[in-house]
Amino acid sequence: MADLPKGSKKLLNAWAFYDWANSVYPLVISSAIFPIFYEDLFTNRSHYIHVFGTEIKNSALISFVTAAAFLVVAFISPLLSGIADYVGNKKDFMRFFCYLGALSCVGLNWFNLDSLYISLLFYFLGLIGFWASLVFYNSYLPDIAFPEQQDKVSAKGYSLGYIGSVILLIINLAMVMKPQLFHITGTEGEAARKAMRYSFVMVGIWWIAFSQYTYFYLPKGNKNADRKVSKDLIFNGFKELKKVWHLLAENTILKRYLSGFFVYSMAVQTVMLVATYFGAQEIEWESKSQSTIGLIICILLIQLIAIAGAVLTSRASAKFGNIPTLMVLNCIWIVLCILAYFITLPIHFYIMAAFVGLVMGGIQALSRSTYSKLLPETEDTASFFSFFDVAEKIGIVIGMCVYGIIDQITGSPRFAIVFLAVFFIIGVILLRRIPKKSALNQ
Repeated sequence: MADLPKGSKKLLNAWAFYDWANSVYPLVISSAIFPIFYEDLFTNRSHYIHVFGTEIKNSALISFVTAAAFLVVAFISPLLSGIADYVGNKKDFMRFFCYLGALSCVGLNWFNLDSLYISLLFYFLGLIGFWASLVFYNSYLPDIAFPEQQDKVSAKGYSLGYIGSVILLIINLAMVMKPQLFHITGTEGEAARKAMRYSFVMVGIWWIAFSQYTYFYLPKGNKNADRKVSKDLIFNGFKELKKVWHLLAENTILKRYLSGFFVYSMAVQTVMLVATYFGAQEIEWESKSQSTIGLIICILLIQLIAIAGAVLTSRASAKFGNIPTLMVLNCIWIVLCILAYFITLPIHFYIMAAFVGLVMGGIQALSRSTYSKLLPETEDTASFFSFFDVAEKIGIVIGMCVYGIIDQITGSPRFAIVFLAVFFIIGVILLRRIPKKSALNQ
């Protein structure tokens, strides 16, 4: 292990490189390969499965499991942040959740409907491992970088993550499209499914292997043998959230912005998590291979256009103000959710993916920067961002549950997607309540 000074270029690069290591999870597992693989398991059989004592639609089931995982993350994040800089070795916590997530990805290689409970457990633990490791990863930023370096190194991490994840996804796409080139045997369907299973293993290996560079250079944390774990320490993260909650009562603009963000973020995150499941079930693909390739291409399209969307949104907010721009983005989301009910052909889905990428990248980037601008003068920004992250996770829980319930009751994700438009409508109404005199409205 190297002992590098704060602000060291090598240390900053090592921290940012963890994005290269872990970003393959949200792209390959959450967004692209796993949703296609999961839907493929139900080919030539009912989309309803007997689990947890009842008949549940497959896409509703995965929505509920995802919501449960995010609920756990929302609960443990304050606990983890309360001890991250105090107890034991912060790097050990980060490494533990990294390995938990990565090994769970490897476990997805054996995902099947005959052992559904253990299979879903791997999916569940993978989500927790990824998001919990980010708690410690993000908490390292002020430890390794000076304030004037933080924006740049954070952006570098995002860029590395994007490049790394896209590289692996392209490799996985090649494996699924041309399994024979990789000596993957079986019929066309069997070979493609086997290639997807191998992709899960590759994600786990990639995540663990490339994270070693980060672990070699990151400092251990604030380990101190004289410090003892106490009840106050464990619940310190919740106390910080409670403190922020009370401070919001004194800040009308921030309070109203957060209420709007909380509502529309439910829908944004839910669309991102269920888009592939929707495409696999509702689009009239000519063949199974066209479906697989088309869905992965759509995910890549969204990733690419999201970058342009973030840039265009940044320019729009500079000219028209943050809040008006966010309101326009919400209005576009409303239209997209309504139009989703009518799309049936692959070309419709490609066009929809392009527009989703455009507004997805924009609304995410602008939401966080708007929140940052609205923060009061304080050195305790970590608590405010912890509150922001927990609010976002709880929003995902609510959004995924609403989607899953409507999908289960109606039997169609189309109705669920259309209903998400309600969240964006409420979001616009709440954003309109922000005082016009606010600088972010200009």
